[in-house]
Parts: sequence; structure tokens; C-alpha cells
Amino acid sequence: MKAVTSPYIHTFILFFSLLNPFLMSVYMIGLIRHTETKSFNKGLIQGALIAYLAFILFAWGGEAIFNKYLNVRFESFQIFGGLIFLVIGYRFVFQGADTIGEMRGAPEHLAGTIAMPFMIGPGTISAAVVTGMKMNLLEAAAVIGLTLFVSCSILILMKFSHDHLRYKHAKHIDRYFDIAGRLAALLIGTIAIDMIVTGVIRLIEQQ
Repeated sequence: MKAVTSPYIHTFILFFSLLNPFLMSVYMIGLIRHTETKSFNKGLIQGALIAYLAFILFAWGGEAIFNKYLNVRFESFQIFGGLIFLVIGYRFVFQGADTIGEMRGAPEHLAGTIAMPFMIGPGTISAAVVTGMKMNLLEAAAVIGLTLFVSCSILILMKFSHDHLRYKHAKHIDRYFDIAGRLAALLIGTIAIDMIVTGVIRLIEQQ
């Protein structure tokens, strides 16, 4: 029984670590602060559905989607994704959490903003490719769907808690998110550099 369940548990932990709703709530604080609860929840759910379809696509097609159909190297995607997160991390460190709020765009585009770059990124797409190699498509779809459901549920609870606590403890909440956000941005920037370096090294090795 242990051998049967371990791939599913491992995949769930992998995706949950990459999506990490606790860290995501920090660098999504601009959206949490300035978006109405109904709009935020709707955008979050729609964004999760977009991410879900993207993950299933890459679990099914793997790296062949890049190599055969898009005619690009997966390493190029890693480098570009690293640059995106590097910009987010840089702006967060020097401008604070509100910089993400500036990037959110119009409310009707909230789902796309949440889906990418917060959910869909080189890390999660790579995990989807690996998941598709370890199990069949239905199993991958079930595990990925469960992980997104849990992550979104936690974020919705965080949004609810923020809205009901911000008036009584606004000063402390803002201070926490600002400090924690800048620290998280250092991690985001570090991951971004590692993604760029990994992509470059793999390109060099292929020469």
C-alpha cells in the first residue's frame, strides 16, 4: 500500500511546495489589499482553472511541447521565467508589496494575472512534466486538481482573515506583510537567478 500511495503523496507535496499559498499570500498582498473579496475569489478560482488546464497539458505532452510543437528549447523557457521572477523580486525588495498591486491590471484581467506568474511558472510546469512521466493522465489530473483546491482554499481563508482583521490591526498586518514580503522577495530573486543559471548551463551542455 505504501508503494502505491507514495507517488501521489510525493507529487502533492511537490506541487504544494511550489504553489505554497503562505508564500503566495505575501507577494499577492497587493491583490489582497486592493481587491474586493468577491472579485478576488472569482479571479483566484478562474486563475486556478487556467493553471490546471496548463498543468494537464504539460503533464500530457511533456518537453515535446517545447521541442516539437513550439520549436523552442525548454531551457529558454526557464531563462525567461527566471527573468520574470527576477523583475518581481527586484521591485518587491525596493518598492514593497504594493508593486504587485501595480502589476495586477484591470479587475476583469485578474484571473490571468493570478494564473501567471503566481501559479504558472517554470517550476510548476517542470513539476507537471515530471508528474506526467510518473503516472497516467487521470492520476496526474486528480493530484494536481487536489493541490490547487487546497492552495486556493487556504488563500481564500487568508483573504477573509485579512479583511476582518485589517481595521483593528491594520498597522501590525501592514508591517508584517511588508517585512515578510521583502524577505520573501530575496528568496524569489535567488530562485530566479538559479533558474537562469540552470537554463544557461543546460544550453551550454547541449552544444
